[in-house]
Amino acid sequence: MKDYQKRVVVEKKELDVKREKLTAFLQTDVYTKLDVQEQRRLSLQSNAMNTYSQVLKERIDNFKD
Repeated sequence: MKDYQKRVVVEKKELDVKREKLTAFLQTDVYTKLDVQEQRRLSLQSNAMNTYSQVLKERIDNFKD
């Protein structure tokens, strides 16, 4: 695997950890007590992270050794 490909794999792993933490946070009482606009921003962030993770997965799946 080339160096840049290894960096993409690491980037996805790090992103997925953050994404999982945010997803868990969205299920907490703390989240439900935030104002609606902040909830919306966090939801948008979660959606963007999901899309970003999917793009990285597709790139990784397309790597050729």
